[in-house]
Amino acid sequence: MTTPSKGASRTRGDRAPLSRERILDGAMRVADGGGLASLTIRSLAQELGVKPMSVYHYVGGKDEIIDGIVDLVFGEMDLPGTQGSWRTQLRLRCESTRRVLRRHPWAIPLLQSRTSPGPATLRHLDAVIGCLRGAGFSLEATAHAYALIDSYVYGFAMSEASLPINGPETVTEVAQSMMFRHLAADYPNLLEFTTGHILQPGYDFGLEFDHGLRLVLDALDPS
Repeated sequence: MTTPSKGASRTRGDRAPLSRERILDGAMRVADGGGLASLTIRSLAQELGVKPMSVYHYVGGKDEIIDGIVDLVFGEMDLPGTQGSWRTQLRLRCESTRRVLRRHPWAIPLLQSRTSPGPATLRHLDAVIGCLRGAGFSLEATAHAYALIDSYVYGFAMSEASLPINGPETVTEVAQSMMFRHLAADYPNLLEFTTGHILQPGYDFGLEFDHGLRLVLDALDPS
């Protein structure tokens, strides 16, 4: 009887069995690598090393897959607690949300668009509402606060993902190509702002997040 060599490659039977969890993990990798537009049943099957029709044994189609991976994204976010300062709890939740969305920027426009939320999504919504209600916010004030906080966090995440500037090391190159290629003298306020602030050493658009979040949370009042 022939014994396979130790260097033999893994066969299809050596792979982890296909499951809904494995499919969603693969879909997350595809979306992270090429954006949501790159996620198709065919590309997912290729990522998993299976035939496209095999995927349909575990999920009903692409919409169900998207619902599933959006729920995975929510599952990576830290939940606010009800003990201690509600502002501290929500600040930690917002900072976590921003970090998660930097890993999965394709998810930003989807977070509030799904009509079949999964358990992680529902836990997240319930925890944020519970934090605000526990701090004494009325139902109406909770609705106002939740809308304001997430408009800021999701909006900042979208701006951060869309800007051509990606960290301090890219500021000078991008700003100079945008400003000095045109007639900068015709826009004195923009020129002053760019040269006096954006082009200064250490400038990082991402640092604006904490300042803005502090203003948002400080402006909220349970009463």
